Amino acid sequence: MGQKTNPIGNRLGIIRGWESNWYASRKDFSSRLIEDTKIRTYLTARINKGGISKIVIERTLGKLIITIHTSKPGIIIGKGGGEVDRIKEELKKLTGKDDVQINILEIRRPELDAMIVADTIAKQIENRINFKRAIKMAIASALRMGAEKEGQTGEMTVQTEEMTGEVVETGGRQAAVAGAPADQVLAAEGAKRRLYHYSKSNKY
Repeated sequence: MGQKTNPIGNRLGIIRGWESNWYASRKDFSSRLIEDTKIRTYLTARINKGGISKIVIERTLGKLIITIHTSKPGIIIGKGGGEVDRIKEELKKLTGKDDVQINILEIRRPELDAMIVADTIAKQIENRINFKRAIKMAIASALRMGAEKEGQTGEMTVQTEEMTGEVVETGGRQAAVAGAPADQVLAAEGAKRRLYHYSKSNKY
């Protein structure tokens, strides 16, 4: 039998926080969970080219706070903040809440964010770019931006602004760094196998 575990759940409370921060009674829990899913699905489709890494949802009494981590804040904010105001009004209609706050956090080194890297590779493959070239280009960009290569198999350790640089977990094709959320580990699960198995002799 397999001994698999969810990569996010395995890190919760250790090197990664929750993406939904709120408390609900047993009666309200399911409706709020469904609402969170609708918000994330809507924002991902609405801001398709916004370079979204993750969406954190917080709830207080009568207030909904949505924090969008993105590599392209200008696309979400729009000219004079017009676009973000439109998104806020649309979210008010979607959730039925009057007090909705949107925070936008910029990811300064998107080449080291797993979600953005995987999304970039997927879009290149959709545009009929050779998958090997797309993956090797992503690896080269990550290495240029500070990802550290370990050993001969091409394993990587990702370093970001929030990290202390101390490696706390390294196993097989996986590496995590102290202070870093799990989604900062370079490869998304679907692309891991190809991302890590390359050698110095490979060329574009």
